[in-house]
Amino acid sequence: MGVEVAKESIDLGIVTTNGDAMLTFYRDVLGFKHEGDISMEHVGIKVMHRLWFGNSLIKIVVPVNDPQAPPAPDGIPGGTGYRYWTMTIKNLDDVLNGVQAAGHKIVWKPTEVRPGVVVAMIEDPDGNWVEFIQAG
Repeated sequence: MGVEVAKESIDLGIVTTNGDAMLTFYRDVLGFKHEGDISMEHVGIKVMHRLWFGNSLIKIVVPVNDPQAPPAPDGIPGGTGYRYWTMTIKNLDDVLNGVQAAGHKIVWKPTEVRPGVVVAMIEDPDGNWVEFIQAG
């Protein structure tokens, strides 16, 4: 028996010690809809910034106590485990221009990986990699 889907999207939690910069990046640079913030200090979360990308909830989580281990650098070749996440969008050039104008790193410039499918990779303020796909 496999998973029975109850919601046609995912929720993603990104743990950070850099909450303000991460919120600004995902809300203001990428344009995610900011639902609001909650505190759950009883489970170790100082603040959770809740943002929406389509039907997916992106949670920027600032713990009460700073984690001792930073994210492994260098995205895909930097280590194992969850290394990046992907969003399919319609306006790749606009998004990349906004990312660059805000002073953030574009790791992979737009590259056609198969006919009609273009990918690009960026880096958020914590060094996490975020992939965008534009197809069509």
